[in-house]
Amino acid sequence: MPPTPFQSSRSSWSNPDQQLPGIAGRQVLAVGSDPSVLAYVHEVLAKDGLSVTSLSKDQATIRLQKGLNPNIMLIQAVGPASLELLTVFRELRPSVPVVLFHCFHDSRFVVNAMKMGAADCIQLPFDVDALIPAVRRHLALVEGEADSEPVFEKRLQGDASFVCASRCMNEIRGQCAILARVDLPVLVLGESGTGKEIITQYIHEMSPRAHRTFLKVNCAAMPADLLESELFGYEQGAFTGAVRSKPGKFEICNMGTLLLDEIGEMPPQLQAKLLQVLQDGTFSRLGGRNSIKVDVRVIAATNIDMKAAIAARTFREDLYYRLNGISICIPPLRERKEEIPVMIRHFMSKLAGKYARQPLTMSEQLLQACMAHNWPGNLREMENFVKRYLVLGTEAPMLAELQNSRGIHSVAAQARLSVEAGGGLKRVARNAMGEAETEAMAEALSRSNWNRKQAAAELGISYKALLYKIRQYGLAPDAVSSFRTNIAGD
Repeated sequence: MPPTPFQSSRSSWSNPDQQLPGIAGRQVLAVGSDPSVLAYVHEVLAKDGLSVTSLSKDQATIRLQKGLNPNIMLIQAVGPASLELLTVFRELRPSVPVVLFHCFHDSRFVVNAMKMGAADCIQLPFDVDALIPAVRRHLALVEGEADSEPVFEKRLQGDASFVCASRCMNEIRGQCAILARVDLPVLVLGESGTGKEIITQYIHEMSPRAHRTFLKVNCAAMPADLLESELFGYEQGAFTGAVRSKPGKFEICNMGTLLLDEIGEMPPQLQAKLLQVLQDGTFSRLGGRNSIKVDVRVIAATNIDMKAAIAARTFREDLYYRLNGISICIPPLRERKEEIPVMIRHFMSKLAGKYARQPLTMSEQLLQACMAHNWPGNLREMENFVKRYLVLGTEAPMLAELQNSRGIHSVAAQARLSVEAGGGLKRVARNAMGEAETEAMAEALSRSNWNRKQAAAELGISYKALLYKIRQYGLAPDAVSSFRTNIAGD
């Protein structure tokens, strides 16, 4: 029998209904120096239909050099040399995920392992509720099975949900599961609307702090003095209007998780105080004399280029490295377009109940337009799009919205090219104004059947001014007809 500390309190792992398609028969290489741990790993994974080979590190290295090609490798980490073994295995089989199981309580070990390519880190003693899901998840990711799996969705606090259905987001989900177990600062990067707050909530709710407070503070939403009192609190009489003492978010969040959103916008005068809290967990309320000690996990999020902010001296370099225990970069929606139909269904289901409407389906034409759209506002833009569709209840305005958006982005792209070509902003403005004038005049002349006096009256300009513009832009009946055809084609 395997040692008692490894046994699970549940037996759900042996249920064949929970096995992922194609998992049975996959090759697992388990490497370690403790026979009892390897025996337990072998027994558990074999019952899940996996073929397990248990070897020492020297035997495993030789077998890999001779052609052993497992689908996943598990390493029992017993010291710093285990990271060297991780490097060797990654060089021998760069496409095979490596999962470490260890008994270290130092978060730096996990961070270093992840930076050196470990797919996952599981702390001993573990049970099947940690081991089996990790092995299944990484097998599915590396073999492309995650794309055909049911969509992953986890309900979070409030009405939020973490939904993912692409390989890149499944990989991020795996990273978050690791980071949730390691108590260190995390920096979440990504464009506006990509879901940085959702990722932060997911980390919190997967962590040992899940039963404690989770709060968010937007560092760009208030001036420096108000933000300071919001974060650190104040004593009675600290300023006009402070009729009683008030704790700040750090005190309220003690033993919990605090999200500092838009951290790149934090006023420089507050950055030193935040650095002190991160270093030793102490601070003073505004107007206070006593130091307060707290244990708060800080997760920061931003959509700006932090390296550029450091170079511009608007953000402290030492604070950046203190916040960046490890970073997660969330890709924009345009780089995970396979999730677009999934997220549309998710928002439709979520919002239909809120607005007391029946969920709407999308025609193939509207769905294809959504797939072609770049979603510069990412998930936030998509949620608002679905909201408008539900309220309006018809596809025509939604298609028009996407088509108009493409036109705007096309103009923006042309402007970008003009600037990059050395035209400058004034030239871009002149070109845009000329195109707008040409289009307006072409429309008016076409509607008036080239009655120029009527067109001038409609445009609100003099007859002579219209004649001058016609000559300036080279307009003629045939050219106007061609121009309108091109506009319709766009």
